Amino acid sequence: MCAASTRRLLIAVLLFAFIHGIVGAEATAAAPKRGRKGRHGLLEIPKVSKDRVICFALYTVHDNILKLTAQLYPLEETDPRTVRLEGQRDGRWEEIATAKIIMPGWTAPFRVENWDMSKEVPYRVRHGESAVYEGVIRKNPVDKDEFVMAAFTGNSIYPGHGGTIPKSDIVENLKRLKPDLLFFSGDQVYDHNWHYAYWLKFGRDFGQIIGTTPTVTIPDDHDVGHANLWGASGKRSFTGTGVDGGYFKPVEYVKEVERAQTSHLPDPFDPTPIKRGIGVYYTALNWGGISFAIIEDRKFKTGPKGVIPPMGPRPDHVSDPNYDPKDLDVPAAKLLGERQLKFLRNWAGDWRGAEMKAVLSQTIFCGGAHLHGRRDNRVLADLDSNGWPQTGRNKALAEIRKALAPHIAGDQHLGTIIHHGIDDWNDAMYSFCVPSIANLYLRWWAPLEPGENRLPDMPEYTGQFVDGFDNKVTVHAVANPGPEENHDKLTTRAAGFGIVRFDKRKRTITFECWPRNVDITDPKSKQYPGWPKTISQLDNYGRKAAAYLPTLKIVGTNDPVVQIVDEADGQIVYTLRIKGRQFRPKVFRKGKYTIRVTGKDGRMRKLTGVDAVAPGVPAELRVDL
Repeated sequence: MCAASTRRLLIAVLLFAFIHGIVGAEATAAAPKRGRKGRHGLLEIPKVSKDRVICFALYTVHDNILKLTAQLYPLEETDPRTVRLEGQRDGRWEEIATAKIIMPGWTAPFRVENWDMSKEVPYRVRHGESAVYEGVIRKNPVDKDEFVMAAFTGNSIYPGHGGTIPKSDIVENLKRLKPDLLFFSGDQVYDHNWHYAYWLKFGRDFGQIIGTTPTVTIPDDHDVGHANLWGASGKRSFTGTGVDGGYFKPVEYVKEVERAQTSHLPDPFDPTPIKRGIGVYYTALNWGGISFAIIEDRKFKTGPKGVIPPMGPRPDHVSDPNYDPKDLDVPAAKLLGERQLKFLRNWAGDWRGAEMKAVLSQTIFCGGAHLHGRRDNRVLADLDSNGWPQTGRNKALAEIRKALAPHIAGDQHLGTIIHHGIDDWNDAMYSFCVPSIANLYLRWWAPLEPGENRLPDMPEYTGQFVDGFDNKVTVHAVANPGPEENHDKLTTRAAGFGIVRFDKRKRTITFECWPRNVDITDPKSKQYPGWPKTISQLDNYGRKAAAYLPTLKIVGTNDPVVQIVDEADGQIVYTLRIKGRQFRPKVFRKGKYTIRVTGKDGRMRKLTGVDAVAPGVPAELRVDL
């Protein structure tokens, strides 16, 4: 690209920033020729020729609908504003769809219905006469016994903290692994003012793999320009920290970020915008026989300022040793909001095409760290975590466990495996928080007392605890940084990524946690201490049984869906697809229940008035489909 074209590209980026109120007019007029020098170092805007204006593409396929978003570099005024999607069939390229480029952000979203999910299809995105980006739409891996997902969070851009080193070690591992799905849980971009420029860098870092693998990306606080975010249903925040709730960046900036990162996801469960016209993206993705609920932790959450009394120098950090956790759980504080709880309730009961389930979101439902930033900075309760508000947290867990689904998330800068509890330890689901790709802000799980009921030979920081909100948590593994700050780029400060393996035949889930700069296929490579860990699907509703229904002996189908309904209140207790033809449902009080058994062909048998019996009392019930 000539010098004049490069200058126009840089001016376009700065105009984008000026439109959003990020930089002043003087910065636009004085656009640098090669980049921007700032506190993050030099922001390089690569020179691109007309045949390389497409940076990367993201896609998912769900319910025979392909959604793909192409991400472009800034175009010149005379360049076309449409992009074409082509697929290769029988050795020939055919145009599938066209899409208009949306500004700001230079994205081109495609939506193709009646997609044949049984075939692998090479694709290419084209712009103008010569620009081409190629990838592969994978076929639905429903026939695989093991479904593999790779999960990531926290892509720091800061020099000295691993943000500037290449991501080639991760990409090479993904090439070896060939996962069925990629999940980036948030903070793909750490620069609070230049999402677009650093989003392009994210695409260049991971473009070799995301173009050929279905990918879920969801934005978190840093992506939309916040250090922490309490979305408060979209209201405007009037503080630079957002602790009063809402978004303080301009609405168009928030929309541009969400469009870039989520427009390729399946259609939202309820697309009704929130305040000020900001959209939503919470949805379900069914791929490879695994049904994923993708939720928005921050979108509806209440900001703490003015809602709870001050308990420290920051409205979101409790440091007063005399505080009462109950005082934090005020009725005005919301977490997921009723809309997302309704979605989770609907999703937990819908097992069409699903063998197993999981929830994907930004962060975990507890306070997952004690020390923040430094070894001497102990935070008693962090209201940015999903441990607060406690009532909202418990409502979310109560819906998730009805699907017997694990929860995979990030954000904490610290890898953990935690078994959550509502009324008792372990009565809800497991969570896996993956470590950051590159870690700026270190955190440690460092309890002051050893955990109760630890498993044999496990460290004292594992076992049963309550977090700073009195939430019950059982810690199984933690990828703590070393006791001293480590700026070694090879380790990138306790950074890494997660692998989740769903064994559909055994109905088990295996969590793996890998450091950076290792070959995960090398037998000598070691995971972080405590990993891998395998759990049963049934462990995600670990509540102790008060009674049992008769053992179901099912005739006429394999692997049916079994749903249990409490006739006392009409509420669904849980729903799951069993393996085989026999299952004994546990229940949590004596009484009468309705049992629905549904085969893969849709045939359903409903049994009402089934009495629960005490544990150890034998009983059988034949179900003919």
